[in-house]
Amino acid sequence: VTTADGVPLAVRECGPPDAPLTVVFAHGFCLRMGAFHFQRDRLARQWGDQVRMVFYDQRGHGLSGDASPDTFTVPQLGQDLESVLAVLAPKGPVVLVGHSMGGMTVLSHARQYPERYRTRIVGVALISSAAEGVSRSPLGEILRNPALEAARFSVRYAPGLLHRGRGVVRSVIAPILRAASYGREDISPSVVAFSESMMHDTPVHTLVGFLHALEVHDETEALPVLAKIPTLIACGDRDLLTPLEYSQEMAAQLPKSELVVVEGAGHLVQLEQPDIIDDALVRLVERSTPSKLVALTRRLRDRARHG
Repeated sequence: VTTADGVPLAVRECGPPDAPLTVVFAHGFCLRMGAFHFQRDRLARQWGDQVRMVFYDQRGHGLSGDASPDTFTVPQLGQDLESVLAVLAPKGPVVLVGHSMGGMTVLSHARQYPERYRTRIVGVALISSAAEGVSRSPLGEILRNPALEAARFSVRYAPGLLHRGRGVVRSVIAPILRAASYGREDISPSVVAFSESMMHDTPVHTLVGFLHALEVHDETEALPVLAKIPTLIACGDRDLLTPLEYSQEMAAQLPKSELVVVEGAGHLVQLEQPDIIDDALVRLVERSTPSKLVALTRRLRDRARHG
């Protein structure tokens, strides 16, 4: 999918194009569509041909194209999501799922395209996310590091200097991201290696540019839009990057929301405790879709449980 400003976004589809419902997943900061690996696997078995899932890499991440640092903003990500929807889900009901920065992407989309909600967008999941800047979290301390200030200057005015200083930037950010990823130590080493490879593969200028976007973003105007539809707010109670209070504040303003707090989990809750998140997404779809699909998903779930 090519965005309005010409950036190619890598997209993967799972399920038939004529499925009654499309679920679109937006990944978080320093990750890629693979961050929803467990959800794609489990939910494809859960829903069968009744639901199509769409995954994509955000600009500057994964297999998607690079872009000007000026476009590394949350509002731009909301517009990118609209480009994906226009091409891959031009009609029919849609549920949006966003993790971390992807949740902010969904919020920005809701603020900019409120007319889509309830008519086309029938449900939303915000996982480990926040409606406004994360300067109150430990991420705020990273953002105030002088090395990052210098890197931010280099992104805009001296990209060659940034290339030479990329090791310094990674040394500042990587330990915090690693510590904040999981709430427990008994995580599968392969899962940890998978998430760390996603973070390591993210270009430094993407990382620096979007860090600033996470600090200054404010999409609180989206909350009245989401109040019209069923929402899922999910968060680990050991999330250091988007602490539980951010999710609680959003849920308090969304009368049709379910708040799921995952005990012992960190920021990458969908990788750390995938079954809890998967079950919550199934409940969201059941609350968001017509009764025919609700009955069908329940039948499929019962069959999987007893089969």
